[in-house]
Amino acid sequence: MPDRPFHHTLAVREDLCQGCTHCMKRCPTEAIRITGGKAHVNPERCVDCGQCMDVCPHDAIVIEQNDFQQIFGYRHRVAIVPSLMIGQFEDEVAEMDMIGAFHSIGFTHVHYAEFGVDILKTLGNKISVYADAHPVVSSYCPAVVRLIQLRYPTLLPNVNLMRTPAQITALYARASLEAHGCAPEDIGIFYITPCAAKYAQIKTPGSATSGLIQGGLNLDHVFNLLQRDLAKNSDRTRKGTPTWESPAITGPAFLWSLTKGESSMMQGRTLSVDEVHNVIEFLELVEDERHENLDFLELRACDTGCTGGILTPRNRFLATERIKHHAATLPKELPDRTRIAILELSDKLIHNLKVERISAKYSLQLDEDISTAIRKMERVKRITEVLPGIDCGLCGSPTCRALAEDIARGNASIRRCMVMKMKDPTGLNHLAKIWGEAIPKESHPAPVPDFTPEA
Repeated sequence: MPDRPFHHTLAVREDLCQGCTHCMKRCPTEAIRITGGKAHVNPERCVDCGQCMDVCPHDAIVIEQNDFQQIFGYRHRVAIVPSLMIGQFEDEVAEMDMIGAFHSIGFTHVHYAEFGVDILKTLGNKISVYADAHPVVSSYCPAVVRLIQLRYPTLLPNVNLMRTPAQITALYARASLEAHGCAPEDIGIFYITPCAAKYAQIKTPGSATSGLIQGGLNLDHVFNLLQRDLAKNSDRTRKGTPTWESPAITGPAFLWSLTKGESSMMQGRTLSVDEVHNVIEFLELVEDERHENLDFLELRACDTGCTGGILTPRNRFLATERIKHHAATLPKELPDRTRIAILELSDKLIHNLKVERISAKYSLQLDEDISTAIRKMERVKRITEVLPGIDCGLCGSPTCRALAEDIARGNASIRRCMVMKMKDPTGLNHLAKIWGEAIPKESHPAPVPDFTPEA
């Protein structure tokens, strides 16, 4: 896949930001700095994992949202719904009630995103994967894929190049409608996203979802619309036979987005890791080739899988239990008529199941020139040895090492170290001259606190 800029959906509201450093400390790629008392995100480092939004105590980090009314620009409006949506409701809300609410708020067709797993299995009699290296790394979580592009580019040949279930479902939905005479321009496919990363993937021009999905809708917003509709039409299914059907899906596919849901359907030795910091810890081992002959790696940026997404309103553990409970009621095989419908469209599906190879991002390197990068790396080492090493974050960088890198890049001054400033403010000026810093001008430099006890 050609190198294209990421579309980022997370933003900082400066009117609410207090510069508290919670987001900066939590960010797995050190994309956030505090300057001028506000958090600032480096778009070249951000992977849209949503960790910053999750820990912000001031609700200062928000996610982009499209207008729901956009769906009405299409005659045929398809909702691609993650199975975790059923987990957001209490047991009193039956699946048919939820599907009916989707139709009531404006959609003409509803498919589970994980139905793509059943489609892939039907086309090839197994869950196929394709990668250039071993072990195969799941591409299901776009935040993890972006993380690999940034921090572990040597592992890109391991990333699975088969389309995700939601993308395969979108392919099928469009092909099916066109086979029934619907004009392509009349078909709008919308994914209900539980996280910022999937939304960002949809919005990134030239991504794997380009042309497949016309828009993303935040799950929490859609959930509220469904809740309001269900409150108005609580006896909808008791009034008569519904005009809609429950979307086709098997029990195993329904569990795909949960931790171990994907890996349990793969052949060979598999491993599942959730929560982005755990993923980073494990990717370090994989990069060092300490993976003990594993065949498949299921990696998720969110805790418990997609039920831990920042746009999911319900407690992730309760949601997970409801999903597992509902999956147990579903068949293990698709009905024959659904399998036949898939196979009839096989020519249009099979040739579109793979995506382009993924290119690396080099935003974390100190310099594009190797020799210059080596010199800066040595400078980082020497600066780090001088800094106190307590990672307090008062300088506006998440760690002392990060501050040293910022200084080496010419983006910060060693004068920002408050600990050293309190100990020896004049010595900092001397150190700044040693490093030959291009010191940025600060409009309101903070005064050095006087901790001398009163007589």
